[in-house]
Amino acid sequence: MSQEKRRFWLNFPAKLITRPVIYELGKNFPIVTNIRQASVADEIGIVSLELDGSREDIKTAISWLESLGVKVEPVEINTIEG
Repeated sequence: MSQEKRRFWLNFPAKLITRPVIYELGKNFPIVTNIRQASVADEIGIVSLELDGSREDIKTAISWLESLGVKVEPVEINTIEG
C-alpha cells in the first residue's frame, strides 16, 4: 500500500479541548501525525494536522475524528511549504 501525506483543518468543540485526541489518533491508527499549526481557546480548538499513512488508514482515522465531534476539512492549497 502506498503512503500519502494529507493536511486537514480540525475544529475541536469545547468538550474535546482537554482530551488528547491527536495522541489517541496516533496510538489507535497506523498513521503519523504532525501538527503544523494550532490555536486553542476555552471554546474551540483549531489545528492544522498533517497525516501520513495509507489512504484507507487516513480515511478511517478521519471517520473516527468525526464520530467524536471533530469537524475535519482538507487544506485546499498549501501556500507555504515547510
